[in-house]
Amino acid sequence: MAKKTYLQALNEALRQEMERDENVFIIGEDVGQFGGCFGVTQGLFDTFGEARVMDTPITESVIVGAAAGAAASGLRPVAELMFVDFIGVALDQLFNQAAKMRFMFGGKAKVPMVLRMPQGAGIGAAAQHSQSLEAWFMHIPGIKVVIPSTPYDAKGLLVSAIRDDNPVVFLEHKMLYGLEGEVPEESYAIEFGKADVKREGTDVTVVATSLMVQTALSAAEVLAKDGISVEVVDPRCLQPLDSATIIASVEKTHALVVAHEAVTFAGPGAEIAALVAEQALDFLDAPIKRVGAPFAPVPFSPPLEQAYIPGVDAIVAAVKAIR
Repeated sequence: MAKKTYLQALNEALRQEMERDENVFIIGEDVGQFGGCFGVTQGLFDTFGEARVMDTPITESVIVGAAAGAAASGLRPVAELMFVDFIGVALDQLFNQAAKMRFMFGGKAKVPMVLRMPQGAGIGAAAQHSQSLEAWFMHIPGIKVVIPSTPYDAKGLLVSAIRDDNPVVFLEHKMLYGLEGEVPEESYAIEFGKADVKREGTDVTVVATSLMVQTALSAAEVLAKDGISVEVVDPRCLQPLDSATIIASVEKTHALVVAHEAVTFAGPGAEIAALVAEQALDFLDAPIKRVGAPFAPVPFSPPLEQAYIPGVDAIVAAVKAIR
């Protein structure tokens, strides 16, 4: 397998799916000749033209609304917002329309749309361009929430998202775009709701998402030097969530730390912690620990931003508190 970046893997998935299915098209701000805010759609305009790689005005409500309408009409749009933070002006189109159409029409309507959104801190983009908002989308029935942490997962999950007949929110951490990994040249799909154990371990389970998977793997290396064996589980999808893999890991290790970049309060880790508390409490030898961001906007100051983002030390401390 060739080594590709996370960004290249996404671009390859888009290209291969557009070649496979003429109903797939891309819509968003600067996705055409400019190639997307972060370069994910680079080169696709030249190959497929403006009819299938469509630039839009700076109007997120139009992007999401047009995607929902096109999907309900039989096309397969992949919409891009420059930052997840901008979803606020398009919540009605996503939450009240796209997410609910299939239910309100008795299953007769399909809404096969993908909404790609970069999120996360680390590039000095300040409070309005750096949030991690996955918990918002997890709470809405009818939306699937995908959050890949590696180039391999990014390609396979985006292929599945494009082929799915339901709205999929596809969240890409900005700091992962340059991450390299092995990615097959051929097209492949990764089934939703199947977690991946990124590292086997016996002493404690760390369930981590997005960029925090890489942070957790680094923390596991540090902890291994102290004789603590960490199992790192990446859900890959938050809706549907693979509860079986998480529970099986906790039953083996008897300890759980949940790590994400979203604020700790009411973040995705709260749902995972509740799941384990309900289904595997008797296996736990210590309280569940959560690692997340403080309940505050992301700072613009680089030193404050780095202090805000949960790091290796935070995961190491959480693990040592229960092991």
